[in-house]
Amino acid sequence: MTEKRKILLTGGAGFIGSALVRHLIENTGHTLLNLDALTYAGNLSSLDSVAGNDRYNFAQVDIRDAEAVAEQFRAFQPDTVMHLAAESHVDRSIEGPAAFIETNLVGTFNMLSAALNHWRTLDETGQAAFRFHHISTDEVFGALGDSGFFTEETAYDPRSPYSASKAGSDHLVQAWHHTYGLPVLLTNCSNNYGPYHFPEKLIPLMIIKCLAGEPLPVYGDGSNVRDWLYVDDHVRAMLAVIEGGTPGESYMVGGNSEQTNLRVVEVICDTLDRIRPRADGKSYREQISFVTDRPGHDFRYAIDASKLKNELGWEPSETFESGMERTIDWYLGNEKWWQDILSGAYRGERLGLDKAGQA
Repeated sequence: MTEKRKILLTGGAGFIGSALVRHLIENTGHTLLNLDALTYAGNLSSLDSVAGNDRYNFAQVDIRDAEAVAEQFRAFQPDTVMHLAAESHVDRSIEGPAAFIETNLVGTFNMLSAALNHWRTLDETGQAAFRFHHISTDEVFGALGDSGFFTEETAYDPRSPYSASKAGSDHLVQAWHHTYGLPVLLTNCSNNYGPYHFPEKLIPLMIIKCLAGEPLPVYGDGSNVRDWLYVDDHVRAMLAVIEGGTPGESYMVGGNSEQTNLRVVEVICDTLDRIRPRADGKSYREQISFVTDRPGHDFRYAIDASKLKNELGWEPSETFESGMERTIDWYLGNEKWWQDILSGAYRGERLGLDKAGQA
């Protein structure tokens, strides 16, 4: 594959996508075209630091628009695709599943169709160098008990509209490889966290509610477990897969940081107690409250990322504690970024209350 790539990336104004864009522009020589529909979770201000770079290009494109996607392939002529664009919030999928089917399934189909048509126009060398990297989630594998880990051989068992739509997109990607020969790569990652995370997600939501003096709602008894992955570690993993991954293979990406949801909230409280104490001298832990669990809440996710480590030399550099400290520091220092979001459509309200599956 060429040393300097032309990467067509989808979802680059989102949380993980913007971290990837910033890294690609700041630390590599690759040229980038970022396609993003700029839905509620897309925020171009997350890319202010690279927006003026001559290797960075942006087009507001919805991947549900097949012709618009195909036109971007024709104009940019990428040798690499990194497909991150997705509806990604479980609670939103419970309230409105239709958007998840349209974006995650139909949108991925459109991306694969455009990529295959483009790939077929390349010469033999270009076809061999081309890669289509689909970025997915560990939620497609369902839930684990108290022990065990998800691996690349784990059977799919999605439990929510979100995870079902991502499982379907994973299967489409693998089918385009086996049926048509498209050189695909697939990664399934654990829960990401870090700077620029949209405030509906657990960690930024709890940080912001702590600072506002509001209750910190924890689902059920807080015992559900997730493996947390610092977003910049995930970015390094994605690049390792693009550079050295075997077409047709999938790779698990995890942070080796299993935490219960309650423990996550407690770490946030304890960190803020230390670096931004409450005015009344009490602990932020006093704001923790327990609320009714959400429908279909998987008990535990955990990832065995040894394939990625053994074959491509990747492992996370941040512990949960060090990554959390960096994340909280960022939210304290970038209040305008999240205040601008909270002043818009999303204001920290609870999502995921079942409305009879209405779209």
